[in-house]
Amino acid sequence: MSTFKDTPLVLSIDAKPYTFSFPLKRTALLVIDMQRDFLLAKGFGEIQGGDLRAVQASIAPTKKLLNACRAAGMAIVHTREGHVPDLSDCPSSKLVRQAAAPENTQHNLVIGDKGELGRLLTRGEYGHDIVDELKPFPGEVVIDKPGKGSFWNTTILHKLKARAITHIIVSGVTTECCFATSIREANDRGFECCGIEEATSGYNDVNFKKATLDQIHWSQGLFGFIANLQPLLAVLDPLSAIANPSSNTPPSTPPVFDGDLTFSSLQGAYRSGLSPMAMVESLYDKIEAYQKVDPAVWIHLESRDSALEAAKRLAASYHDRNALPPLFGVPFSVKDSIDIAGLPTTTACPPLAHVPSASAVVYDKVISVGALFIGKTNLDQLATGLTGCRSPYGIPHSVYHRDYISGGSSSGNAVSIGANLVSFSLATDTAGSGRVPPGFNGVVGYKPTRGTVSFRGVTPACLSLDCIALTTKTVADARSLWQILEDHDPLDPYSKPAIAFERHINSIGPRAKTFKFGIPPPEVLSVCSLPARRQFNESIARLQKLGGILTPIDWSPFQKAGQLLYDGTFVSERFASLPDDFLAKNRSVLHPVIVEIMDAVVARQSTAVQAYRDLQAKQLYTRQAEQVFAYSSKGVDVIVVPTAPTHWTIEEVLAEPIKTNSHLGEFTHFGNVLDLCAVAVPAGTYPVSELSGKEGDEGRLPFSVTFLSGSRLDAEMLETARRFEESDGAWNT
Repeated sequence: MSTFKDTPLVLSIDAKPYTFSFPLKRTALLVIDMQRDFLLAKGFGEIQGGDLRAVQASIAPTKKLLNACRAAGMAIVHTREGHVPDLSDCPSSKLVRQAAAPENTQHNLVIGDKGELGRLLTRGEYGHDIVDELKPFPGEVVIDKPGKGSFWNTTILHKLKARAITHIIVSGVTTECCFATSIREANDRGFECCGIEEATSGYNDVNFKKATLDQIHWSQGLFGFIANLQPLLAVLDPLSAIANPSSNTPPSTPPVFDGDLTFSSLQGAYRSGLSPMAMVESLYDKIEAYQKVDPAVWIHLESRDSALEAAKRLAASYHDRNALPPLFGVPFSVKDSIDIAGLPTTTACPPLAHVPSASAVVYDKVISVGALFIGKTNLDQLATGLTGCRSPYGIPHSVYHRDYISGGSSSGNAVSIGANLVSFSLATDTAGSGRVPPGFNGVVGYKPTRGTVSFRGVTPACLSLDCIALTTKTVADARSLWQILEDHDPLDPYSKPAIAFERHINSIGPRAKTFKFGIPPPEVLSVCSLPARRQFNESIARLQKLGGILTPIDWSPFQKAGQLLYDGTFVSERFASLPDDFLAKNRSVLHPVIVEIMDAVVARQSTAVQAYRDLQAKQLYTRQAEQVFAYSSKGVDVIVVPTAPTHWTIEEVLAEPIKTNSHLGEFTHFGNVLDLCAVAVPAGTYPVSELSGKEGDEGRLPFSVTFLSGSRLDAEMLETARRFEESDGAWNT
């Protein structure tokens, strides 16, 4: 199947003041305010005295542009100007200025008043929505903005950065107002913008359109570029066959599923006519075969018939294969501490098992955009541990070698991805359980900034530190999944607000390709095994070839925060979500290592004074870590660490379960304590014999590095990780 790797990376079109060049994968189309209120009769625009002829004439060229960008696989963003029904986000100057103007004869209605298309510029009203011809497809971003510019008090900057967008093609209405304002706002934030002349218009084009467009490209492109539609269509047209190899007519012989479970491959296969049912049949053949290799992956597995029925319902719901939801037919697994209505949630601890009446927010979200649920996976009991060896449902092993651990606590999640049984898995991370298992199974483990993805509907381990983690085949898939799940949840007490300060981007020039990174000092890295240290050194060299600048950092807050997690009182929070008499009542049915850990916590007899001291220390270390990632010349963009210092055998862990587990968290424990984001990325393999020291040991083991960055710097971190993942010297050589 053809992919974008077969196409030119950068496209160019004639424009003013000079040629506009844009990297296809990093370019989005922004369609501004093509709403009924601005384009149709009796809407807000006409009520204000606007001439609708020009804006209505812009619909057809905008549709051509939109179709071409969709066909080329570009990111699409729509905006709608309007206000919440109580108008609390509408400043008085915007509300009354024009109506109150002396000698106003145009209108007496203002925003929020009742018009023939509903309340004017009010969200949820008929007039507020986009015209039918330009209706957004599933998965396209729709930004509701309260101002004329697209960036004021919206999440658009974050949404664009999350998709690694650096260049924007701009269209929409009106030229002199929202179109021009949005380009100027984007320019201030570092984007390269090109407006399309035929795809924008206003209510007074005779006086304003040319002048507005000239101001944008004046002075060698002061705010951006202006181009005509046809040159852009000409360069995009050849790409449509690559992104969409078939029309809506199914082929006479449906394609055979090739086994590639990455999101882009599955989406392309479904557009080409593959049925979700064929994918499920092939997948279950593989799942059933792998159960003979490792029977400890699943706690609950959907039956083949149940999965096929879900696939049939999904296929019947979407007839246009070019307008499928973003996770259409994508199979996934779920850690069995995450609720699914009607199925037991065990947390690998039968005494705590319950059958929830509602599903976790993250589960509902992926189901709503077409994902196919396959099963619930094994984990370390009570999500306590980094080894994968603490479950009554068996011990999964690394997909690379049956003698070596899978990692925990999200053990089954990582194995289900590493064994190519599902496309993604919903996991959790408190002390590294969303990073270590992916590292031991050659896949990607992403821990978003805590509180940016709802944790509601998940059995807690340490609630103030817990977060959802995403296990995928690639960084690109992790980023796509994050975009679907990230949202403020007002019912989650630890959820972060939707809007935060966002740093600018570097879209062109030398700074677009460079980044600064820090690493632990040599004395800290000395805990690594010889192959881990060798592989880490090779990863550092690889990052430097990509433009990474190795920069000294203060490691002390990370080391101290990591020690705080288990050496301090925070471990006591493991009891906070359990009944007071839980240990006494369930001691005989708990895993022996879990009992030993809980007994040690009780024996400490920690006091409230000690807990408050630890909270104060946590805040101090968090502030110190923020300085490491500061928005300044001294700050670094990411810190890079080995995901784990070594890879234990199952036998080694069973012999010393607590000591080996603690060692695995050397580079993970501080992540949630300091409110960081992190992603573990495969970085190579090495011979088993190099680790064991025994020449006769056969096979290879995976090595992984983890990228960490400051709170809510996920987009920047993921882009650096993607560049590393896709760089020369592929990790699996």
